[in-house]
Amino acid sequence: MSREERLGAIIARHARREGPMLPILHDVQAEFGCVDDAAERAIASALNLSRAEVHGVVSFYHDFRGKADPRPEVQICRAEACKARGVDALIAQTQEAAGSRVRLADVYCLGLCSVGPNARIGDTLHARLDAAALKHLIEAA
Repeated sequence: MSREERLGAIIARHARREGPMLPILHDVQAEFGCVDDAAERAIASALNLSRAEVHGVVSFYHDFRGKADPRPEVQICRAEACKARGVDALIAQTQEAAGSRVRLADVYCLGLCSVGPNARIGDTLHARLDAAALKHLIEAA
């Protein structure tokens, strides 16, 4: 199945839903690793929206990328609760461990405020991280 056919299938799967844009964008991101210009145009056309409307949503949310990046991503919570629990002290070591092999992303609240610092890799949340635990997660990603 071609890329266009796969994109069309994703759009068709959600087109009749109320508020289909975000589910479509998430599925496109998961399938192709990005929501590129061609995908934005196809989604806009299918949903009878302007490309600017679709691009506005894509550029607003940090989950969507315009270009695929094959590196694993480690999201590190930088919200106030994790800051209070020392996440800032872990950042320098984290960047060193990641190098250019792992993409680090700052996020603001993973919902585990009482057990921070926290990180997420894929759909898995990791709590109560110290420097050694976070370094291990990054190296294993």
